[in-house]
Amino acid sequence: MPADFSAPVPYASYLRVYEPLAAFPEPERAHWARYARRGAAPTAQDELRRALAGLVGTPPVPVPVHESGDAFVTEVDGVVCVCPWRTRLRGWLALRELPELLPPAVLDAALPPVVREQAEADHERWREANPDARPWIRTAVWQVPVRWFALFIDEEREYAGAEGPDKAPVLRYRTPMVQARRRVARALKALRESLEEGPLTEGLVDVGRWLEEFHPRSLVELDYGGLVYALSADDLAADRSAADVAEGIAALRAGDEEGAGAAYERLTERWRAVRNLQYAN
Repeated sequence: MPADFSAPVPYASYLRVYEPLAAFPEPERAHWARYARRGAAPTAQDELRRALAGLVGTPPVPVPVHESGDAFVTEVDGVVCVCPWRTRLRGWLALRELPELLPPAVLDAALPPVVREQAEADHERWREANPDARPWIRTAVWQVPVRWFALFIDEEREYAGAEGPDKAPVLRYRTPMVQARRRVARALKALRESLEEGPLTEGLVDVGRWLEEFHPRSLVELDYGGLVYALSADDLAADRSAADVAEGIAALRAGDEEGAGAAYERLTERWRAVRNLQYAN
């Protein structure tokens, strides 16, 4: 019986960059201009289902053979901006993270070593020809990384509950690239002046470097993605994680360690409960 991927996949969140068409060289710019004029485009759930379909084959196909020609499209002040999926590149990058997420026995059962070795060899050859390639999308599973929230403020939060059985809720943040870069710099300054170097600081440095690779008039989006299917409507409506991060950073800047600790505790409790859903079955 073929696998059924019609149900929502509730575990991935996304950090995306939408670049204006002017940021792309020809002939790619013309391709995205035609693509944007088509209107309806696939969703993040469609992208994830396609990836999962490749994993259930024999042998599994962890990375698409051909790069995707799809993208997410939005308009910013009358300018068309696109976020290419680049599923092939992201598949290779995700494979490198799997050993940190899965026990060796589970990883070998899902993706045999020979399959992973072949994918890595393909990536190495591709990277030699594309040394400057980078993804427009970052993905996290069963969480939204705390460092992502540092790019946004609560006023940029967009939440819409489900409207009928065929309408999924949406929880996302959007901000201009210039604001995202400025907030990363401010957060790093506050962290470095108050705390020792650690995972949060290192993660922010990594995100900041990634943002610097895009057009300055891009749009940055944090999308809860499939997590909206795993959380209750009350939890989604009450989630103010970006506000908690901003409050914690402001407390550090003011020397208020107790206030920073309280904000961090709210975040960790909220996202610990979400990550525990991964093991609930």
